[in-house]
Amino acid sequence: MAQATRSRPSSSYDTRDLFRKDRNFHIHPWNDYPSAAERGCLVIAEGDGAYVSDSSGKQYIDGIGGLWCVNVGYGREEIAQAMADQARRLSFYNTFVDTTHPPAAELSAKLARIAPAHLNHVAFSGSGSAANETAIRLIHNYFNRLGQPSKKLVLSRWQSYHGSTYLTAALSGKPEDRVLFDSAYGLVHHLSAPDVYRRPNDQTVEAFCDDLVDELERKILELGPENVAAFIAEPVLGSGGVLVPPKGYHVRMQEVCRRYDVLTISDEVVTGFGRLGHMLCSEEMFGLEPDVIVCAKGITSGYAPLGATLFSDGILEVLRAPNGENEFLSHGFTWSGHPICCAAALANIEILERERILEHVRAVGPYFEEQLATLLDLPIVGDVRGSHFMLCVENVADKATKDLFSEDVEVGNRIADECQERGLIVRPMGHLNVLSPPLILTRAQIDSLVSILRESIVATMDGLTRDGHFRNKAGIARID
Repeated sequence: MAQATRSRPSSSYDTRDLFRKDRNFHIHPWNDYPSAAERGCLVIAEGDGAYVSDSSGKQYIDGIGGLWCVNVGYGREEIAQAMADQARRLSFYNTFVDTTHPPAAELSAKLARIAPAHLNHVAFSGSGSAANETAIRLIHNYFNRLGQPSKKLVLSRWQSYHGSTYLTAALSGKPEDRVLFDSAYGLVHHLSAPDVYRRPNDQTVEAFCDDLVDELERKILELGPENVAAFIAEPVLGSGGVLVPPKGYHVRMQEVCRRYDVLTISDEVVTGFGRLGHMLCSEEMFGLEPDVIVCAKGITSGYAPLGATLFSDGILEVLRAPNGENEFLSHGFTWSGHPICCAAALANIEILERERILEHVRAVGPYFEEQLATLLDLPIVGDVRGSHFMLCVENVADKATKDLFSEDVEVGNRIADECQERGLIVRPMGHLNVLSPPLILTRAQIDSLVSILRESIVATMDGLTRDGHFRNKAGIARID
């Protein structure tokens, strides 16, 4: 059997005590409370390179990079030292109105250098959610200052994810995240997800792309161009299923938006800082010139919480122009441009550049894609998709019809549990298993990861057969 674990010294953590405290006092994001108490929590206590270890000392390949974010890997002394040095020098000072500090100034200049040439202005925040919130609020302010106060509506896409604040939850298009929650839903209108795998069987990819572009234009005309402020999109949809849009999709969508004076926001919270082999991929990979790019996660490789919203010269020119009413740009956060977080980001970017990690991703990413695609010979693997170090396996009950297992089967969770037993962490999302490991993964580690995942899918199939959820007979047939 493939093994991911390496020998480690015994841990001194009291797992039982930690779990008790966590269960009694910790509210987890996206927690399934009825099953959580029964399943318990995996207590991740340490990290080293592309590996994490639990509180008992068992080591795992971290197939999800913390949560799309630990790009340069765990245990980077340079980042830890930069944060410690900054904490000693200046632990905090606000960046309101007319004060700043060296890390915020240096990082904003660094991001302007990294970004497309027309994006030279940075608003800092503490998360991807807050960074997307900043984008929408300042775009609304922009149109108000232009004397177009009706331009408030935002277009997004089903299966997108843009955050979990009150506003960004409305931007997000994952129906399962909306159950029993309220949000600013009337402000946002959703378009079809660019899910190539689930397009109509008789439709070409090119025709599918045509339909998506036409849908955008029809929606703008339906709502009225005078009412639509922005279109927000991830270059590759992340937690909605790692959906790579058809070729030419992004540029054509941008052309439609420009035709009707609709600003474009590229949400690079996941794709930024190397996950697809570029610091920012909007322009380099997709030919986009968005009005706004939003960053977080990999900007610090998860060592500290930081978000950044990059605005165009044209937007800032309007935002800072005197208007005779309110000259204040009344938006921001206590932690905007936190010096320790900015120091972490600067050290992280230095590592990405010095160690040529982007080049590594561009060289090794296609190998990762090829090796993961070998799983398509398994009867329940319907699709393997993604790009470079952002990949996904879609599990189906019937490959011919693409029918899914019923939700109670929890096929993604079963596979993730089997992986965990074998020393690999993957992310289950319904019928999907998502992979977003640290960008330093080697070919040998990729081989181990794919081997463990194959064994885990086979073990899951065996378990489902025993449980009577399907039978193996020239593929998979459902038992109703």
